[in-house]
Amino acid sequence: MTNSLESSSVDLVVVGGGINGVGIARDAAGRGLSVLLVERGDLGNATSSASSKLIHGGLRYLEQYQFRLVRESLAEREVLLAAAGHLIWPLRFVLPLHRGLRPAWILRTGLWLYDHIGGRKRLPPTRTLRRGRDPELDPLRAEFRRGFEYSDCWADDARLVVANAVDARSRGASVEIGTAFESAEREGREWRVRLAGPGGGRAVRARALVNAAGPWVEQILRGSGAPRRNSVRLVKGSHIVVPRVYSGEQAYTLQNSDGRVVFMIPYEKAFTLIGTTDVPFDGDPTALRADAEEIEYLCRSASDYLPRPISPVDLRWSYAGVRPLHDDGGQNASTITRDYVFDLDAPPAGAPMLSVFGGKLTTYRKLAEHALAQLLPALGVRSASWTRSAALPGGDFPPGGYEAFAASMRQRYAAFPATLIDRLCRAYGTIAERILGGAADTRGLGEEIAPDLFEAELQHLRDREWARSAEDVLWRRSKLGLRYDRAEADRVRAWLGN
Repeated sequence: MTNSLESSSVDLVVVGGGINGVGIARDAAGRGLSVLLVERGDLGNATSSASSKLIHGGLRYLEQYQFRLVRESLAEREVLLAAAGHLIWPLRFVLPLHRGLRPAWILRTGLWLYDHIGGRKRLPPTRTLRRGRDPELDPLRAEFRRGFEYSDCWADDARLVVANAVDARSRGASVEIGTAFESAEREGREWRVRLAGPGGGRAVRARALVNAAGPWVEQILRGSGAPRRNSVRLVKGSHIVVPRVYSGEQAYTLQNSDGRVVFMIPYEKAFTLIGTTDVPFDGDPTALRADAEEIEYLCRSASDYLPRPISPVDLRWSYAGVRPLHDDGGQNASTITRDYVFDLDAPPAGAPMLSVFGGKLTTYRKLAEHALAQLLPALGVRSASWTRSAALPGGDFPPGGYEAFAASMRQRYAAFPATLIDRLCRAYGTIAERILGGAADTRGLGEEIAPDLFEAELQHLRDREWARSAEDVLWRRSKLGLRYDRAEADRVRAWLGN
């Protein structure tokens, strides 16, 4: 039944449960604002869980002279590595020299800049590789004799979204999953926001509205009647996952003859992740898959470097997402800026609305900080930024950091499978202790619903992390779907009741 009465009044309604939306909600709640975040699907169920899983500066953006974006991204790489050492960790990338493509001097110059413009402190610098001396080149075809190795970071993108939402809630924000924005209208210095959720419709009053809907940012603008000063360009990016194609923990940055690069990354121990594509997109962002042409492109890009070619028949999984990029007028989908732009609509006698165009996983925290810097003056609020030095949930490690913590957990829970303890430490950080509790062995975690997935963890995901479906659990909050057969996935689905 629809309830037309205002059920609540808040300082800020944030529309969109992707990385930018949860980042803004967390930052605002930490400043003492009352915040309601609404997401019609699952947290991070679109762009934010379909990335290349990297926290990086974007080496190729230097070619496009996007020095400010690269500098900010590299600085944020250090900040996020300190804030969530369980979800983000260092990864070395091998960039082989490819005859006929970018020459060594250009790559060396770019990597020198990459090492120095972002204030690198935690990660090792670039080094030169030669076949016969450096085993990192051995997995490649014999013709690749030289290359460079540089530092970036890997991230669990979907869990990073969840961690920010958990922190926002712990600081007082309300996070409503399965609640859709329907429309909004200004009534003086407030917004009246109409929402539709499992219990029906309702209206909420808010002093300000944040439109962080990603691919749907223009749809939210239309639903609010606010003017549109910027446009979004949707660019589809697809990835494939295949059984592990090389040994070693290094990733590879592969140059292509079309000027793009494709990453080849160790993934979930037994797999290799290969991506991504850049394809202009104008369809429905809710119905995406990697098409045959994109899969063939990624297989061909990797096969150009590997002794054994990769074929579409090797695929274990593929996924696709759209990047909601700010339309800068560029014609090439690969060179459209990954920077972010704000559209602040703040009439003198009306409630403000801030719309977010663009952005990337690496810069979400800084984006949120900048968003609040724009929005708070329009609300007449002064507040200091705080997220730069704050750990995310699970990232509050004792001295010695993540590795020392994980070692202590393996020792403390020696009766448990080491693979289970390692997975829980990576996924939850110090929160893993709450899931394991005082259990002496796996019998204390309840029934084993699927291999290494016990009731205690499922209860945590359902009760503390908004998981509602098997897809939420197996493909976003974990990647256990890669390892389970249909019967095992069905047991998870039955436990969750969907």
